[in-house]
Amino acid sequence: MSTSLLAAVSAYIEEQGGGEGLFPTQIESFNIVRSFEAMMPMRALYRPSLCVVIQGAKELHFGDARLEYGEMECLVVSVEVPASGRIVEASPKAPYIGVTLDFDVATLREVLEQLDEPPTPAVSSGPGVFVGKVDDALADCILRLMRMLATPKSIPILYPSVMREVCYWLLSGPHGGEICKLALPDSNIERVVKAVTLLHANFAQTLRIEHLADVARMSPSSFHQHFKALTSMTPLQFQKQLRLLEARRLMVSEAANVADAAYRVGYESASQFSREYSRTFGIAPKQDVMNQQRLYSEYASRTVQSA
Repeated sequence: MSTSLLAAVSAYIEEQGGGEGLFPTQIESFNIVRSFEAMMPMRALYRPSLCVVIQGAKELHFGDARLEYGEMECLVVSVEVPASGRIVEASPKAPYIGVTLDFDVATLREVLEQLDEPPTPAVSSGPGVFVGKVDDALADCILRLMRMLATPKSIPILYPSVMREVCYWLLSGPHGGEICKLALPDSNIERVVKAVTLLHANFAQTLRIEHLADVARMSPSSFHQHFKALTSMTPLQFQKQLRLLEARRLMVSEAANVADAAYRVGYESASQFSREYSRTFGIAPKQDVMNQQRLYSEYASRTVQSA
């Protein structure tokens, strides 16, 4: 199955002009990534999704946790979380190839309600990110999504049924107890996710734990405990990551200067912003922006040459 999936994804990439980078598809929630070389860590906001490695290997750092996953393994992200991901195994002869599929919580919930023997929610309140194996049933779903891309008119009709099947195999698999917590109404995960959504929409404002706890309908101490268990970060650390990621985007994509980016994401001191940026990304803001712009330029040049 892995051979067929690798062939299908590689063929699709070549049909799109080849090269490396991110390859969006006609299925909005389904994307492909290819890289010919290992990459330095890249900090980003990971959405609730299934990330499958078809070839190569990758690692993810979030909070104090580190996860590694390789060929025909998947990363399951159940809550939006800032993390640092990097490709650790790739070469021109055997490039890193992976696909990501955003979760549809509504579909996951519908499938869970129809199971005769639903999984028992895991008792532990662990991180909302974990690694699992991709079995043949799940790989076959990804392969059918790839084949669907050849006939875009079929996507609105066939995609929902394949997504339901993906949810079924995840819920009935060895990690079903963790997956089902994402779909359970009024679960601790759902409560924390509501607070995360509010925090993401208002990250530039002053953080009040009591307000976030009220949104999650928890006591401040309970909210803090569940939030850190799920994201491996405190709410304050989470907010700081959101601010710094948005500031980076403003400087790289909108040419904002350091002071302007700092103030726009909620910092009162540009010097404090620069110190925290350097600690997080390992490099000063101006130098990082120059490096990012150079990398984007090099990537665009390689893409044009390979097309």
